[in-house]
Amino acid sequence: MQIKQQTIGLVVDGSLMRLHLAMPVGDGPWPGVLFFSDIYQLGAPMIRLANRLAGYGYVVAAPEIFHRTEVVGTVIEPDDIGRLRGNDNARRTAINAYDADAEATVAWLSTQPQVLSEHLGCLGFCIGGHLAFRAALQPQLKATACVYPTGLPDGKLGMGVADSLQRAAEIRGALLTVFGSEDPHVPPQARELIEASLANVPGLRHQSMLFDANHTFMRDDGYRWDPELADQAWRLITSFLASHLQPSV
Repeated sequence: MQIKQQTIGLVVDGSLMRLHLAMPVGDGPWPGVLFFSDIYQLGAPMIRLANRLAGYGYVVAAPEIFHRTEVVGTVIEPDDIGRLRGNDNARRTAINAYDADAEATVAWLSTQPQVLSEHLGCLGFCIGGHLAFRAALQPQLKATACVYPTGLPDGKLGMGVADSLQRAAEIRGALLTVFGSEDPHVPPQARELIEASLANVPGLRHQSMLFDANHTFMRDDGYRWDPELADQAWRLITSFLASHLQPSV
């Protein structure tokens, strides 16, 4: 599908939060997806992923995750300085502030005439994978995909310690986790702890896939990008979201 793009602002806790919107051309309505970036915010690689997802028949809303600590529209360079800057932004953001951003975006999506309010989901990468996991605690979300989510076992997300994994029983929708076997940020012990914890949640509809890849292997501007495995992961993610969010014909 061809898509159109738009930028709007939502005010959350007194802070202006930019939302990048992408959706199919046409009247819809379409399922809605909350999209969380990695620590570098909405640079070209993340925008390409959000826009590509919209072309599969979704209204995609991608917030700037560090709007409380960065100027609106800031894109952080994916280099050593940028990594320090992004991680510092994460450290200085309260966990309940991240939750407020997710709730505000989901609430906005649910009121839009072009969005099927009963067909809402989430997709996130890296820190955004962890944010997507927390967003899945909202009962409105029918499906959530967390791609190489960081900080789940130890609660490392923002100020304080996040209780995300401990609250997994609150998730009502379907859950997909995607990992890389060579990922130093989600090493085997952490990955196994996540999967074991989720396996022990009664009734949780969870599936997981492990690729022979590094962290950020779906980000198409770095040395860890693996085009072939990224395409395989993309097919998995889009099939998962479609099976739970797209209305049956």
